[in-house]
Amino acid sequence: MAVNLATIESVTKIYGTRALLDGVSLGVSEGDRIGVVGRNGDGKTTLIRMLAKLEEPDTGRITHSGGLQMAVLTQHDSLDPKATIRHEVIADRDDHQWLGDSRIRDIIQGLFGGLDLPGFDQGLDTVIGPLSGGERRRIALAKLLLGEHDLIVLDEPTNHLDVEGIAWLAQHLSKRRSALVCVTHDRWFLDQVASRMWDVQRGEVHEYEGGYSDYVFARAERSRIEATEESKRQNLARKELAWLRRGAPARTSKPRYRIEAANALIADVPEPRDKSELMKFANARLGRTVFELENVTVKAGPKLLLENLTWNLGPGDRIGLLGVNGAGKTSLLRAMQAAYASQGDVQPASGVVKVGKTVRLAYLSQEIAELDPATRVLQAVEQIRGRVDLGKGREMSAGQLCEQFGFTKDKQWTPVGDLSGGERRRLQLLRLLMDEPNVLFLDEPTNDLDIETLNQLEDLLDGWPGSMVVISHDRFFIERTTDTVHALLGDQRLRMLPNGVDEYLERRAKIAEAAVPAGVVQVKPVGDTRALKKELQRTERQIAKLDQQEAKLHAQLADNAADFSKVAELDTQLRKVKDEKESLELVWMELAEQVE
Repeated sequence: MAVNLATIESVTKIYGTRALLDGVSLGVSEGDRIGVVGRNGDGKTTLIRMLAKLEEPDTGRITHSGGLQMAVLTQHDSLDPKATIRHEVIADRDDHQWLGDSRIRDIIQGLFGGLDLPGFDQGLDTVIGPLSGGERRRIALAKLLLGEHDLIVLDEPTNHLDVEGIAWLAQHLSKRRSALVCVTHDRWFLDQVASRMWDVQRGEVHEYEGGYSDYVFARAERSRIEATEESKRQNLARKELAWLRRGAPARTSKPRYRIEAANALIADVPEPRDKSELMKFANARLGRTVFELENVTVKAGPKLLLENLTWNLGPGDRIGLLGVNGAGKTSLLRAMQAAYASQGDVQPASGVVKVGKTVRLAYLSQEIAELDPATRVLQAVEQIRGRVDLGKGREMSAGQLCEQFGFTKDKQWTPVGDLSGGERRRLQLLRLLMDEPNVLFLDEPTNDLDIETLNQLEDLLDGWPGSMVVISHDRFFIERTTDTVHALLGDQRLRMLPNGVDEYLERRAKIAEAAVPAGVVQVKPVGDTRALKKELQRTERQIAKLDQQEAKLHAQLADNAADFSKVAELDTQLRKVKDEKESLELVWMELAEQVE
């Protein structure tokens, strides 16, 4: 029988005149993997802070088992700004100790992209004070994961992590023995790590078995049986369930819901998007040309991001754009926006960006535009226009669209200055959509949005007829709202990935820094089969030599485990050999396909 680790008994927490949590009783036992969801402001963070005894309830009590080892990642870290990363993360471990510990190496590589901490000027010796909130958060997470704990409590751990980092964290947490309670809006992540869900709603916490996919079914079924939820919410739940069951990649290895019941529940739910109908409408609104890039080079200062890019964003295209940090995703959108805003007068470093005459672009950047803090929510939306045409005969007033985005009639009269970060993000989206664009650039649109708001945004975008490019680390949102995935892998090229996010992660795993090492010849199409076979044999010999080098370096690492400087030097050599070998293996596969 699993040991109970922490218990919440009849807990009530009141803010002002509102009961954020009302008589809630819950428990966490050994082996539990609990995902916590709910609307922003409904009490998720308060719940886990009380669970961790960082905040006291007004009534009720919190109990922990004797000797409980608990670690908590809050939204505000307690790192010493004067300390270095080495001091906070590695602590008193000698260099040869942590370098010789595969678990520590895995955590540092998984969260920072390498043992030398690329992106931090001084590596482990970087002082924490000047760092950004996202960088500090990764440091705090690394520090937490290096410890051994009975219970780990995480508040939005995927914030500021890219797609690779999120995939690594999910795998890491799945392997740990610690119990887990995690607040997150990342639905893909929830499906990987959670075996139970806590849904915080209007003062109550509803428990569900399974991960996010299971929770969606159970929530929709519960709404149908009880018939107490408003019809809009029922329809959204059923629509999302239909997408999960029909077309999305498998979300859980062992789904707990009854497949027959799920299929019956979605029997009359249409596909999320009628692609052919939307394409017709998009062509009517946009014509043939949207954005056409010819031999475009994009730079950020002296850094070359994209070179000789020829690419077309056509009418009705819905593209998810992935890439390593600094590869040029945002810079690409900004270059296209600059050409649009200047009517073609402003162009990239070289090449040409052609913009269709009928294009009406809306660009949601990561920065939130400043508004007069005294302006009311509804006024801020009506400043753009009073009604919006959403296509296919759908029209909404500013007030109706506000309600769809979670701004109730009372909330619509809240001053902008009183809104939370997530509410400001919602307002920014609203104002963009009210301007009736036919092209959307969305750069990290899911930041600070809760799952229910994400569902509403996805529902709205399902029927939106236009072209769209989405940059996001939220894998679920990318797969849900776009039709194709393109990637910038850090080698100044843009690739279309037929297998989407999975293919992106596979490529990144094979090419550690997405760069072809010096001395490796890239494959060109060759008509002569004999020449191809010779090149194939030559590549095989190169790979065999690298295998020998790799084995030799592993042996040297073992012999010099106590010599930090030597270990660091050998580790750098080993990574270079592995990178070159992985690139050559890709070359070999391309040659083998051509020979066949």
